[in-house]
Amino acid sequence: MRRFETGDRVRIDIPNEDDPDHERLHRKQGTIVEILEDDAGKETGDQRDSHLFAVDIDEDTIEHLRWRDLRPASDQ
Repeated sequence: MRRFETGDRVRIDIPNEDDPDHERLHRKQGTIVEILEDDAGKETGDQRDSHLFAVDIDEDTIEHLRWRDLRPASDQ
């Protein structure tokens, strides 16, 4: 089961400051515009990893993120 669907507003949460995307994306908000599926869940053993969320960031870029980097936009 997916936590997010197309059209949902989300906030990117990458707390690990060593993550290369932390400074660029942490705390940005956007809208999920597409959900792609792949085989990552088979590799990790967690089916949630099989969904890649295309997020239209408010700054007009599309970023592809996994569930663990996303929170509902209302969660502050």
